[in-house]
Amino acid sequence: MRVRFHLPDFSGSFKLNLLFADMLKNRPDFFREGAEIASFYGVFPPCLWNGGRSQGGNTDKNYMKAVIREFNDRGIPLRFTFTNLALEKKHLSDERCNLMLHLANNGMNEVIVASPVLEDYIRREYPRYKLTSSTCKRLNSVNALLAELEKDYHVVVADYDLNNKFDILDKLPRKNNIELLVNACCQPECPSRLQHYIDISNQQIAFCNHIKKYPNVPFNLEKYDPNHFSSCPFSKRSIFDIRELKTHISPEDIWEKYVPMGFEQFKIEGRTASTLNKIETYLYYMAKPELREEARYFLLGLMENSGAMMFT
Repeated sequence: MRVRFHLPDFSGSFKLNLLFADMLKNRPDFFREGAEIASFYGVFPPCLWNGGRSQGGNTDKNYMKAVIREFNDRGIPLRFTFTNLALEKKHLSDERCNLMLHLANNGMNEVIVASPVLEDYIRREYPRYKLTSSTCKRLNSVNALLAELEKDYHVVVADYDLNNKFDILDKLPRKNNIELLVNACCQPECPSRLQHYIDISNQQIAFCNHIKKYPNVPFNLEKYDPNHFSSCPFSKRSIFDIRELKTHISPEDIWEKYVPMGFEQFKIEGRTASTLNKIETYLYYMAKPELREEARYFLLGLMENSGAMMFT
């Protein structure tokens, strides 16, 4: 049995994720049967090609190399969230994004894609990367998902409005290559979700262009585009809040329903979530329920000893 989790934010949550990966390896008794880390996903900000979540900040080349090395040495791929839906051909030459692909181009790492323009470029220029089709495409119909599964993707992330529609899920082919987002904070069947992803994509481009011109001037998103200022009221939902949503997939359901059906890829969202919420979510899904409190105590001890106790 393999229950493979894709976890968020290899850059901003580097220390937490590294400690959690080592804890999973060294204390398997804390964890559910078959639980493993399939990848850590994210980008090294600032990143023009980033999508799905707006991400600020700044990282240098040495940090990029260190993060790639530490996770890859543990056998864990990084997946770049290059899911910006607003990209044009002129954006493909972005020096920083190409640097990320160059530094991680060792055959282990992966890219999540949503833009056909960028996907064609990566397939041509960086063929060693495995490609994942992003949930940002909003493929929420059976026919759209089936068509995507016919294409040459390593993994296809299903739209999470399909999460608990078992009459559909049961009939899907290639279940082991379908990734299910288990803890979506978005309102089920939200009519604005695709537009929200497009707004975020444009905001990310604007942010990156701004800091190139004015590196010492803060970027004011509301001032940049007050008509398309994406401030989703549901984006701060905690692990406790999302359990009430019909798109929620519980850990019990993963092991008792989805894995027996043939699914093995599960995504935990949370790139912009607090450290505390990430910890609770990781342990909710991956730790044995009866050992969750002990596992939390153990992980917090590792963080305290490493100087990584930040709960922002």
